[in-house]
Amino acid sequence: MREKLHYAWVILAITCLTLLAVQGVRLSFGAFIQPWEEEFSVDRGMISLISMVSFIVYGISQPIMGKLIDRFGVRLILSASTLLIGVSILATYLVTSPWQLLILYGVLASIGVGGASNVAATVAVTNWFHAKRGLAFGIMEAGVGGGQMILVPASLFLIAWFGWKYTVIVLGLMLVVLVLPILLLLRNHPEEKGLQPLGGYSSEETDNNDSKDQQHSLPVGALLWNRNFWFLLLPFFICGVTTTGLMDTHLIPYSHDHGFSTEVTGAAVSTLAAFNIVGILLSGVLADRWSCRKILCFLYAVRALSIVILLYSHDPMWLLGFAILFGLVDFATVAPTQMLATTYFQRYSIGMMMGWLFLSHQLGSALGAYIPGVLYNYTNSYNLSFYASILLLIGASLLNWLLPETNKRKSTADHSAEPHSA
Repeated sequence: MREKLHYAWVILAITCLTLLAVQGVRLSFGAFIQPWEEEFSVDRGMISLISMVSFIVYGISQPIMGKLIDRFGVRLILSASTLLIGVSILATYLVTSPWQLLILYGVLASIGVGGASNVAATVAVTNWFHAKRGLAFGIMEAGVGGGQMILVPASLFLIAWFGWKYTVIVLGLMLVVLVLPILLLLRNHPEEKGLQPLGGYSSEETDNNDSKDQQHSLPVGALLWNRNFWFLLLPFFICGVTTTGLMDTHLIPYSHDHGFSTEVTGAAVSTLAAFNIVGILLSGVLADRWSCRKILCFLYAVRALSIVILLYSHDPMWLLGFAILFGLVDFATVAPTQMLATTYFQRYSIGMMMGWLFLSHQLGSALGAYIPGVLYNYTNSYNLSFYASILLLIGASLLNWLLPETNKRKSTADHSAEPHSA
């Protein structure tokens, strides 16, 4: 008889779909920049400020959401967050001034995105997958890439055809009517279905499960003295600056400024997102088999190279070439980073640890969204922002190289969690 499909794959499919919808809506912000500038008669710096606030709220909410997930479970937090995002996006149809948009999108929707994010999805995958975890992280993150590939170009074309107000109605209804009911199938732990995680429990993991009180008693302040924490957190901060901050916010207006049509821009965004999914899945597979720190060094270095190409992309083919290369290394950093975090810090709350990690990413995203917008107002160019990003990415690659190697067969988390001098 064929082996029955493990329910862990159902959990993965649900979290992947949720990230596709939620993060796809969030990543569509760049498509709304020019319509909002025209609607509210404001400059790009003001719209970038809304984006920065949204990233800050999103980032600050993630450690809080991590603690709430530990207490109430992934299912409740994901469901409530998806509902909040959907209602907030629908309500933007009624806005008449930028401050209303700041509250609805920058604050309320961003709190929801903090709950329906990689933090919750990482906890779900960690609970349900003890084998093939790197692959699961890759597939999970591919949901974000899928949202970028489908919803960002879709938003761009819907805005061009019907206007931004009808576009937010479509996006909001998708979350409330389609995604929210599917989340009812989610379960927090395998025990709720009378199952073990995929791959079962090892004797070491069983001992860890029997000592959860000790796990949660480790002080958060100990992380501040842990060299591994900073060498993992700072590159992920730079990751946020250069991806969801700079590129996801400003790539579309940058393309329009260079005279590329909506069709060429949409094709570039779709190409980037398609290769993003390829890169995400490859990094997830490699994270189970190869050195995660070496993978990260390579990814950040290639991302720097791709931005060099973008600086000279005055031809559609160069823009598509950038989209392919950047797409391959865009979100591909997430799975190796998650693998290293769950290896180095197993004795800490996974929800809390991932919350702090993604807080750094979103703070980087906030700066990467806002500062280029301000610089653009003064220089009428993104070149200075791109040059700075190249230098930051080289630094991120070097920091990951300084991380200690991990043993794939036997966790070294107990040693890694001990404080080190930075």
